[in-house]
This record gives sequence, structure tokens and C-alpha cells, in this order.
Amino acid sequence: MNLDKERVLPIIKAALKEDIGAGDITTQSLIDKLASSRASIVVKEDCVVCGLKIAEWAMAQIDYSVRFRPNCDEGASVGSGMEVAFLEGHTAPILRAERTMLNFVSLLSGIATQTKKIADIVRPYGVKIMDTRKTIPLLRYLEKYAVLVGGGANHRMGLYDQVLIKDNHIKSRLLTASATQRNGLLKKLVEEARKKNRRGTIIEIEVASLAEFDDALAGKPDVIMLDNMSPKEIRACVEIRNLAKHKPLLEASGGINAENAEEYAKTGVDMISCGSLTSSVRAIDISLEIA
Repeated sequence: MNLDKERVLPIIKAALKEDIGAGDITTQSLIDKLASSRASIVVKEDCVVCGLKIAEWAMAQIDYSVRFRPNCDEGASVGSGMEVAFLEGHTAPILRAERTMLNFVSLLSGIATQTKKIADIVRPYGVKIMDTRKTIPLLRYLEKYAVLVGGGANHRMGLYDQVLIKDNHIKSRLLTASATQRNGLLKKLVEEARKKNRRGTIIEIEVASLAEFDDALAGKPDVIMLDNMSPKEIRACVEIRNLAKHKPLLEASGGINAENAEEYAKTGVDMISCGSLTSSVRAIDISLEIA
């Protein structure tokens, strides 16, 4: 996914406004307007670098004359102490943009680094690591970009681009369903969603047991999410799917992380969705150093 600058700029502008407000009163008090400096963005730990283009765009919003030169490619694995970008120009604008630039790069590099760690673990099994909608409000586009940079894959961007029938959809329908209507409900929900959405829309449904899996499979969804099921249960679902005429993709989800991802990947599922890629990521320690 190439970053859409027109989509990113409003995020950058809002972040700069949040930080600078009416003005950087410290820099205005102490730094001459004509003073110039050289500076480097330095990572303080091993990581996968992500967000340098966003940092460059942020710098340009403050002073487009400041030279910004990345020293590595997006997605590069670098070691602690690496100078990942070089800046040269007026000192005051560099200082005004500093924290906003670093916030983007440190967060997105943290996501990319965590994604690569898990993606590398499951890759030998042909399994894709996918993100979820557990993202920071208004930063989803950037966070999902970072997942791609780290070697992962994107799940749906929002509620508008894929049907995902989750447990609360099912529970809501159960509350109003008669005993007869409850029989084969998951199959009916998949078929109903298929009829009410445009052709080609991906239809996915979440299940939490083998019985629910059998019911959902009968509706011929495109994807079945196996939520909070044990590797043993997931392996059984994989075997049933492999013998079935209709073969949906299978997605494991729920509490999966770097420590147990391989165990789930061995079951034969196609995808693993991992909310911790974005919901509990640790930002990378990065600083800007004036030369």
C-alpha cells in the first residue's frame, strides 16, 4: 500500500496543531530565526523502520526548505544507533516539528517491528498475519500501513468494506428468534448477508465451537473466524473444511501473540488476526539529535 498523501496530510496537520498550538514559545524565546543546524533521527534499539515519509511531510508543513534525507528504505531492519534520517536547515522549524515527527516514526516503527516478529514466525507455515480494527482513533490508515510495512496483511479497514458477522450480531438475532428460527441460524445469517450486499462482498462469520462451525459452513461464507478456540479445536475445523465441498478460508483469532503464534500456525489455518499488532504495541525509542 502506497501512502495517499492527501489522506495523510490532515492527520499531520492536526498533530502539528495539537503540539504547536499558538506557537513554540521556548524556541521563539531562545533560537534566532536565521540559525541553521544539521540533525539526525536516531533509533535507540533494533527495529523495522516505518514512517519516514510521514516525518518528511510533517517537516515540510513547517518549513519546506528544510532538507530531509532518509538514510534507509521504509521497512528496513536496522540496529540500535542507526541514523535513519538526516535534516538540514533552519533550526527553529526543525525543533517545532521534532516531536510530531518522532511520534509518528516511533509508533509506526513499533507496529512494523512487532508485525515482522510474528509474521516471520508463521511464514514457514504459509499463514498470513492480519491486523484488526483495534486501532487508535483516526490513526487506523497509518497503523494498517505499518502492518503492511512489517510484512503483515490488512483485514477490513472498517465496517463498510467487508461483512463480518460477529458474536453480538448473532446474540442480537437470537434474542428475537423463535426456537425454530434458531435452528441453523448461522447458515441463515450468512445467506441473508450474501443476498443483501453487492456481489463480490466478502462474507465472514465468527464461530466459537465445532457446532457453530458446522452451522456456519453450511451457509458457504468466504471466511470463517475461529474465535478463542484451542489449537486442537482449530485443527478439527481445518480437517472438516478440507473434506467439505465448500472450502472457506479459516482465520484464527483471540489472544494470539508472538509466544503462541507458531502453535496456531501449525493447525493449518490460512490467517491469524492479531489485535496486539496495534492495540498494545510498544513504540520504538527514537530521538532527534542536533549536530
